[in-house]
Amino acid sequence: MFGIVLGLIGVVLAIGGAWLLGLGGSPYYVVTGGLLAVAGLLFILGKPLGLYVYALAFVLTAVWALWEVGLSPWDLTPRLAGPFVLMAAALLLAPSLLRQGGGKIAGYGFAALAVFAVALAGGIWSKSRNSVVAALPQQQAEQIYDDVANAPLKGEWNAYGGGNSAQRYADLTQITPENVKNLKRAWTYNTGNIPDKFGSELTPLKIGNRVYGCTGMNGLFALDAANGKQLWSYDPKVPNEWVPYTAACRGVSFYKVPNAKPQDICAERIIEGTLDMRLIAVDAATGQPCPGFGKDGAADLKVGLGQKEAENDAPKPVIPGTAAITSPPVIVQGVIVTGQQVLDGQRRWAPSGVIRGYDAVTGELRFAWDINQPDVTTDPPASGYYSFGTPNSWAAPAGDEKLGLAYIPMGNSAGDYYTTLRSAEEKKYNSALVALDVKTGKPRWVFQTAHADVWDYDLGSQPSLIEFPTAQGKVPALLLPTKQGDIYILDRATGKSLQPVEERPVPQGGAEPDQRSPTQPFSTYHTLRQADLTEKDMWGLSPIDQMICRINFRRARYEGPYTPPELNRHNIQWPGYNGGSDWGSVAIDPRRGVIVANYNNTANLNMLITREQASAEKLFPVGDPRGAGGKSGAEGAGPMAGTPYAIDVNAGWVMPTGVLCTRPPYGGIRAIDLASGKTLWDRPFGTARRNGPFGIPSYMPFEIGTPNNGGSVVTASGLIFVAAATDDLIRAIDMRTGDTVWSDTLPAGGQANPMIYEQNGKQYLLIMAGGHHFMMTPPGDALIAYALPD
Repeated sequence: MFGIVLGLIGVVLAIGGAWLLGLGGSPYYVVTGGLLAVAGLLFILGKPLGLYVYALAFVLTAVWALWEVGLSPWDLTPRLAGPFVLMAAALLLAPSLLRQGGGKIAGYGFAALAVFAVALAGGIWSKSRNSVVAALPQQQAEQIYDDVANAPLKGEWNAYGGGNSAQRYADLTQITPENVKNLKRAWTYNTGNIPDKFGSELTPLKIGNRVYGCTGMNGLFALDAANGKQLWSYDPKVPNEWVPYTAACRGVSFYKVPNAKPQDICAERIIEGTLDMRLIAVDAATGQPCPGFGKDGAADLKVGLGQKEAENDAPKPVIPGTAAITSPPVIVQGVIVTGQQVLDGQRRWAPSGVIRGYDAVTGELRFAWDINQPDVTTDPPASGYYSFGTPNSWAAPAGDEKLGLAYIPMGNSAGDYYTTLRSAEEKKYNSALVALDVKTGKPRWVFQTAHADVWDYDLGSQPSLIEFPTAQGKVPALLLPTKQGDIYILDRATGKSLQPVEERPVPQGGAEPDQRSPTQPFSTYHTLRQADLTEKDMWGLSPIDQMICRINFRRARYEGPYTPPELNRHNIQWPGYNGGSDWGSVAIDPRRGVIVANYNNTANLNMLITREQASAEKLFPVGDPRGAGGKSGAEGAGPMAGTPYAIDVNAGWVMPTGVLCTRPPYGGIRAIDLASGKTLWDRPFGTARRNGPFGIPSYMPFEIGTPNNGGSVVTASGLIFVAAATDDLIRAIDMRTGDTVWSDTLPAGGQANPMIYEQNGKQYLLIMAGGHHFMMTPPGDALIAYALPD
C-alpha cells in the first residue's frame, strides 16, 4: 500500500514536473517524481532498495529546498513536510524490508527526523519574531497640530479617525506596556444584527459620556460610555435588497450646530449615510430624526442615480444593491461631504460616482461634483441623471476646516478592468486623491496614484492630516497610503508631493495596448510593496500543489507591478486589490513621529473573458434575471456589461484547498519613522490558529502573517492596539519593539478599527467583533470594551 501511494505521487510529480520544465521551470519535480515512482515500484515488490531510493529522493529534496529558500521555515514547510511524513512511514517499514539491522536503521532515521522537526519548529518560532531596526524617535512636547481643530479631543473619539486629523491616536497614558497584561473586559454590547453578508467594520464615536455607533444594516445606537448600556436606538429600516457586497457601516459623524442652545432639538446630531442611499440626521440626545433636516430627518441620495445596460440605452433608476454608502461622511465648514460605493464589476454605465455636499443643518444640497458634467453643480441635469459610471469614492474622506477642503479618496470608473470607454476627465481623477472646495464643490487639486487603472487600485484608506518636518520647518501635509503599498506625503494646500515621486516604466500590452500608461508613480518616501514574485515564491500544502502553483505561475503573464490584464490568459496582480493599506488606513503617533501600518501581501489571479464566455457562465449584472444560478466570484469580479469583456478574479490567488498560491507572510505590521520614511521595525501579523486547508483551523500559534482588514490605534503611552487579522485576536503591541504584550480572543472576527477613550478617569479600549464574510472569519455582533481593573 505504501508503494502504491509513493508510486502515484511520483507519477503525478513526474508528469507535472515535465510540464513545468517545458514552461522553463525547476527540474526538481520531474527528477524527484521519477525517483519516487521507482521507489514505489520497489516497495510494491518488497525490495529493500526502495528504502534507499526514497532516502536519496528525500536527501535530494532537502538539499534542493535549502538551496532554493535557505532556512526560511514557512518556505521549507510545503517542500519538506510531506516528504518528512513519507520518510517516517518508510522508516516504519524498514525492519520488515531489511532483515539485518533494519530496526537500528529505523531508529537512527527517526532520531534524525526528530532533530529536523525540532529545528523546523524552532525556525518558525524565531522567524515569527521581529528584529528592531532602529530606536523610536523621542516624544515631542510642543504643539503638534497646525490647527487646534485637527487635534483629537482629550479622552474623546470625536471623528471616525479619532479626530479631524484622522491619525487614530489617543493622547492617553493610563494603559501602559507594563500594565496592559491586566486588561479585562469591562462591558459588552450586542447589537442583535448579523446580516447574511456580514462585515460590520464599525469604529464608534465617543462624545461626552456617550458612545455612538451603527449596525451593518445602519441601525443607530447610543451607549453609556461607562457601562455600555443602551440609551437609545434608531432603525432606519434599510431593506435587505440594498446590501451590496457587504453590509458594512464603518461609522457615523457628529455635528454640533453653531450657536444652538443645548436644549434645542438636534443641537448636536449624529449623521449617517445608509446602504439604501439616504443621509440621515438624528438628535444625539434622543436618537429621534431631526425634523429640519431633509424630509423627516433624511436626504434622498438616490436622486440623480441610475444605470444603463449600454451607452445608448435609456437610463433606469438605480438598482438596489448597486450603490451604497458604507463610510462616514466628513463635515467641513458646515457641509456634509459624501460619495458612495458603486458595486464593482457590474456595468460600465453604472450609477454615477458623483460627490455631493449637503448643509449639515437643513440637509439641502449645497454642491455636486460630476466629473463628466462640470457645469452640473447641484441638482441633476434635465436628463434626470448624473454621469454614468464615473469614478466613485467609497472610502472615508478627511477634511481641513481652515482650508475649507474635503479630501476625497477616489476609486475607479465602472468597468474597472477596461479603460477604452473612459473619458479624459475620468482618466484624470480615477484612483486619485482630490481636494474639493466645500464652498464651490470644485477640485482645488488632484494627485493620482495609478494611471489608467485596470487593477482596481482605488484609494481605500482615509488620508491623515500631519505636520511634516522639512528643512524649512513643519508643513501642513497629508499622509496617503495606497493598496499598492506606496505611502505619499502631500502638501495639504496644493497637493504637491513633499518627497520625490518617480514615474517608472511598467509592462505594456494586454487586452488594450493603446490604453496603457508607459509609466506609473512610485513613492520614494516609503513603500510596503514587497519584492517581485518568482517561481520559488509559490506555496502550497505539499510539493504537488506547490508544483501546480508553479505551473500556473509560468503559464500566467507576470512582469512585475502593473502587469496588464489579458484576454483568455491569466495575469498575476501583485499586490492584489487587497494589498498594501485598505480601509483600515494607518495610525500615527504625532509626538514620537511614528507611522504604524498593518498591511497585506496577497496576489490576485485575473483573466478577461469574452462576452460569449460570460453569458455561457451566466455571468450577468445584478438585476438581470438571466444571472440566476450563475457563477459568482470575488468582490470586483463580474460581467462588466457594456464592455467587450467580463473579468474573472481569484482574490488572494486561492487554491481549491483554501491555501494561497504565494508564500507567507500574507500580512505584516510595521513602524515607520515619519520624518525619514525609514522602517523602525517590521514583523508578520496574524497567527495560523484559525487558518488551515479546506477552512479547517490549524490552531498553530505561530505568526504566519495572515490577511487582515481593519487598522490600528496608537496611544501616548506607546501602545498599538489592533485586531484585523483572521485569527480573531485583539492585540496590544509595544511600539518600541513590535512585540505583542497582551492579547484576547474575540467571539468573532475583529475586522474593524479599535478606538480608545476615557470616561470617569478610566481608559477604555473598544473593538467591534462583527466578523467578515470576505475574510472568512466568524460572524458576530459584539462591541467589546476593555479596561484595567479598579
